[in-house]
Amino acid sequence: MPPFDVPEGDPFGPHNLPYGVFSLNNSPDGSPEGSSGGSSGGAGRRSVGVRLGDHVLDAGAAAVELGSPYAALLARPTLNPLLAAGRTAWSDVRRALTAWVTVPAHRETVAPLMHPLSEVTLHLPFEVADYVDFYASENHARNVGRIFRPDAEDSLTPNWKHLPIGYHGRSGTVVVSGTDVVRPSGQRKAPADPAPVFGPSVRLDIEAEVGFVVGTPSPMGTPVALSDFRDHVFGLCLLNDWSARDLQAWEYVPLGPFLGKSFATSVSAWITPLDALEDARVAPPARTHPLLPYLDDTTEDASEDPGGYDLRISVAVNGHVVSEPPFSTMYWTAAQQLAHMTVNGASLRTGDLYGSGTVSGASDDERGSLLELTWNGRDTLELPTGKRTFLEDADVVTLTAWAPGPHGTRVGLGEVTGRVVPTA
Repeated sequence: MPPFDVPEGDPFGPHNLPYGVFSLNNSPDGSPEGSSGGSSGGAGRRSVGVRLGDHVLDAGAAAVELGSPYAALLARPTLNPLLAAGRTAWSDVRRALTAWVTVPAHRETVAPLMHPLSEVTLHLPFEVADYVDFYASENHARNVGRIFRPDAEDSLTPNWKHLPIGYHGRSGTVVVSGTDVVRPSGQRKAPADPAPVFGPSVRLDIEAEVGFVVGTPSPMGTPVALSDFRDHVFGLCLLNDWSARDLQAWEYVPLGPFLGKSFATSVSAWITPLDALEDARVAPPARTHPLLPYLDDTTEDASEDPGGYDLRISVAVNGHVVSEPPFSTMYWTAAQQLAHMTVNGASLRTGDLYGSGTVSGASDDERGSLLELTWNGRDTLELPTGKRTFLEDADVVTLTAWAPGPHGTRVGLGEVTGRVVPTA
């Protein structure tokens, strides 16, 4: 069977075509050596790839061989030039790629440029500029409020229904799926301890999230409107916001997350373009509080783009599924997050990444963090590998997801996996 004849129902069929960056496993170190030229792969060379089934197409080499006007964007060792090219280029390139893997006339040219996933190494697909993480799930926010403020009249903070709460993270520690995560060290202090101590985190956690990748930049001083979301955001990916809860608890007052979050953030090797998710668009939950105009998605103009996405996420620890959070329940949309992030005049840069915040549903088996699943360590998870409250060394966490696609298909999102290794 030719490599681009994928089985019916494959979530990575030609209706999907997520983007990544790869090198062939015969490369000595996988380091970039410039553009992919007119031939596929090569020792040490990174190339822009598009996933089709269990293969990856060298998109840059295909663009050169087929005389594409977008070859200069695809024949690069990173997605950033394509991201910066803007929405028209994104749509044109997607149409061309779809033709290259479906039109029989291209088969002879394209077939040699297909590589089994088992024969390639996947890299961080884009150069991350700024990184912001939000707190957009009402279920998650209420769970956290009940855990840490059990006597409060309202489990939500007073500002939560008025703006998307977020914090600026550390872009330099965003890593691609498959990268080991070293257990972080820092200060921690339990409520009964007389003084803080220093050492490895003993309450290491995960947060199942969705990351949004910015392509088109914006000038400083110019806010991005809700309606301009799709002109700036190229696509999305799964994201694991690793969290050291004991470090976080001691440091976060009064300025919020810092070392408890900045040691690692794992993202998928595959970025799913928004154009692949048209059938997954859904309305967000009903708004319970009036919104200021720049965030108001209840107007007639905003109704044309519902803002939410129906993504079905699974969280597995050591291969055992512990939660299945639904992204469709997220109160704040990615468009609102982008609008809020820039309303003060902050600029966007190509390669900016922002996370949705922990995705949690209403039921116990839809919670997107161990903090919630174990109710801050009060309860235990029963796994085939033993009981857990928080992560132990050698634990492997894997996020997977799919979304509804055209004609009853599924659109697969690239997985995010990471293994915890002992403190160095």
